[in-house]
Amino acid sequence: MPFLGQDWRSPGWSWIKTEDGWKRCESRSQELEKESNQRNPDHSIILNNEDEEVFSNEEHGYASKKRKKGHFRNDTNTQYFYREKWIYVHKESTRERHGYCTLGEAFNRLDFSSAIQDVRRFNYVVKLLQLIAKSQLTSLSGVAQKNYFNILDKIVQKVLHDQQNPRLIKGLLQDLGSTLCVLLRGVGKSVLVGNIDVWVCRLETVLAWQKQLQNLQMPQQVGHGLTLSDLPLHTLNSILYRLSDGSDIVTLGQVTPALRMLSEDRRLWKALCQYHFAEKQFCRHLILSESGHIEWKRTYFALQKCYPPREQYGDTLHFCRHCSILFWKDCRLALLFKDSGHPCTAADPDSCFLPVSPQHFIDLFKF
Repeated sequence: MPFLGQDWRSPGWSWIKTEDGWKRCESRSQELEKESNQRNPDHSIILNNEDEEVFSNEEHGYASKKRKKGHFRNDTNTQYFYREKWIYVHKESTRERHGYCTLGEAFNRLDFSSAIQDVRRFNYVVKLLQLIAKSQLTSLSGVAQKNYFNILDKIVQKVLHDQQNPRLIKGLLQDLGSTLCVLLRGVGKSVLVGNIDVWVCRLETVLAWQKQLQNLQMPQQVGHGLTLSDLPLHTLNSILYRLSDGSDIVTLGQVTPALRMLSEDRRLWKALCQYHFAEKQFCRHLILSESGHIEWKRTYFALQKCYPPREQYGDTLHFCRHCSILFWKDCRLALLFKDSGHPCTAADPDSCFLPVSPQHFIDLFKF
């Protein structure tokens, strides 16, 4: 018969072998409880400075335990995730695996907190959060909701600190604020997981973030080094051809007269239309000038209203068709240690990997 602890349902105590023999290993919560008992006064009544009765010793013990419980749960705004950066996606219950893999579970276990620090994965995570805010916010569990807003807080603070990609975050917060307003006013408690007051507080936080981003001002760097206007025209033209967003090209064209001239190049906008849209799409929406020439710039923005542009990310999540595992693939570790990012059992793992777009990530958990 195994040795049992104070509760017959418990698996027993933990023991550790030392030089003096075996000693029982106490948990951290038990140590905190002992320290709290040593610090608590022996009298049954605690008095304040005005000698007024506050609460009894029994109530004080209950409040102390409640504070310690809250300390373990809400000590810092940390994300609850596993060390592994992969998750097994299973849509049905089997003999080996019970239950289903939900969107909230995948969001918790994939390491999005460190992904936003990588410039290659930043846009991917922002787009994923935006899709969740539009349609899947009510499907997240309580812990997944907390992780969602913690990651969003880190993204906002990162943008406020380095002044990069503010337009992406403004679009994300606008969609999230609109969704929260609809849920709080139109639907309410019937679909929201958690207290309604918590959601109201989150909406106020989103509005405060939007105000901070609106007041964001780029610092003017005063120096005597090379500037963007000092670069040759062919270098500036190469920079414009590397941009995949037409709004970024228009914004960059407002910096100097030389960039404005280069940003109006018809060949640049033609290449942008051919990159984002199929030939059948932009052939139906061609805009001609009075002289009969195609205005590719106006055609691009007209197509953008009708069709979604092509998504481009430096790095994405990958799905292994052999193992049914969703994971982050670290190219540097793959080159150095031949690590695929997850425990793959296939003979040729690279042939089984499939890049996962943000929308595909959402679709994996629709069943």
